[in-house]
Amino acid sequence: MAKQHIALLAGASLAGCSFAPAYQQPSLPVAPVYAELAEGTPATDIAWRDYFGDPRLRAYLEAALTHNRDLAASLARIAEARAQYRIQDASRLPHIDLSGAANRTRTPFNVAGGDPAAGTNPSAITTNIFQTGVGVSAFELDLWGRVRNLSDAARAGYLASIEGARAFRLSLISSVAAAYFQLRAGEEQIALAERTVASRQEGGEIARIRMDAGVTSSVDYDQSMTLLTQARTELAQVQRTTAQTANLLTVLIGGPPGTPPPAPRAIDDQGLIMEIDAGLPSSLLVNRPDILQAEQQLRAANANIGAARAAFFPSISLTGNYGFTSTELSELFKGSAQSWSFGGGLNLPIFDAGRRGAELGVAKARRDQAVAGYQKAVQTAFREVSDALAGRQRLREQIAAQVDAVAAQSRLAETARLRYDNGIALYLEVLDAERNLFASEQQLLQLRSAELQNAVSLYIALGGGLRERGSDGIPGG
Repeated sequence: MAKQHIALLAGASLAGCSFAPAYQQPSLPVAPVYAELAEGTPATDIAWRDYFGDPRLRAYLEAALTHNRDLAASLARIAEARAQYRIQDASRLPHIDLSGAANRTRTPFNVAGGDPAAGTNPSAITTNIFQTGVGVSAFELDLWGRVRNLSDAARAGYLASIEGARAFRLSLISSVAAAYFQLRAGEEQIALAERTVASRQEGGEIARIRMDAGVTSSVDYDQSMTLLTQARTELAQVQRTTAQTANLLTVLIGGPPGTPPPAPRAIDDQGLIMEIDAGLPSSLLVNRPDILQAEQQLRAANANIGAARAAFFPSISLTGNYGFTSTELSELFKGSAQSWSFGGGLNLPIFDAGRRGAELGVAKARRDQAVAGYQKAVQTAFREVSDALAGRQRLREQIAAQVDAVAAQSRLAETARLRYDNGIALYLEVLDAERNLFASEQQLLQLRSAELQNAVSLYIALGGGLRERGSDGIPGG
């Protein structure tokens, strides 16, 4: 009988209506297509292990996805949100408790001939009470969907935390790759600067010998020292920035590598999949975890409106107990010792000085904020993809032009050196040519690094590696 009552109570609760507004996806404040066209493999079909070709970078990414402290914190937030959802969802069903008690009571009477101080009172009464049973306390009948909407809001918050962790995971991949490309470019810039310093030290020594022999003036020697100083200054600067980048990369991957990493690839031979299909902006709605996170936050805000509206209606709570009560332990579970009680309570809001109305206003305002946040996330995603698409084409053009510039500056520097050696030109011409060549070579390395970072930005902006869901250490949505 008790089980039937509990089932009826649960059914009445779960069958309640809901005052939450129907969810509607906000309008998309972006263009229907990108200005730049792109064809190739969809980013969501390319796992990051396949996208990155450098074995050292893959090792760093593996370490970051395993040991990064911020990612560990985001996974802990998922566990917290899941537990909060389970706590809230548990309110939709009755909580059944088993109880038991035993009491022994002695009540004395003051009669003649008795000495209560000595414990000799023949009129004292000793009573035993034994009780056991199961009960339901203050179970709310969810007739208006308040409890269910709170549960839906908690579930949406849990799902939002999952998407937030995935968004951070993609951001971490992007940050590690960007730092690695800066590091590799810096290492090659250091090598270039060291070669340049060695070459200019040799040129300075030749200039000193020529000056001592009276072939040239001290002006040529001082100009050669200017070239050497420039190269040394650039070398020190690149060494400083490269060391700082290495420190950043160490933090991102969670600490120094436990084993020596594999040999790296050159900056111009990273093996990235450069041709990626951008698709349509509407595909970002299901591929970008930050947009999915904003959508779940909007769903949670919708559900909270339903809970706030339900607060205007009466709430009904039920209690019930079924068990046994007896003065003798041996008689406790006999039929004559059965006891039960059922009751209900009604709470009808009449006057609260506008409190419930204000709470509903808060819920609606938060829903409006969630709508704006969702649309902002869509706009940000569209801009990031558009920027990366524009950068892909322009950077290719810049690199092609810079390669030609380096070749031209190299020929110019060689010609200037020959003209100076033959006494046709001043050393100032050599100074300008070699300074421009060094700057052009450094700029070419920076452009190659920028192209790689831009390619990764496009891959991440399109939700790269989406098919890895469920195998990335993050629960499935």
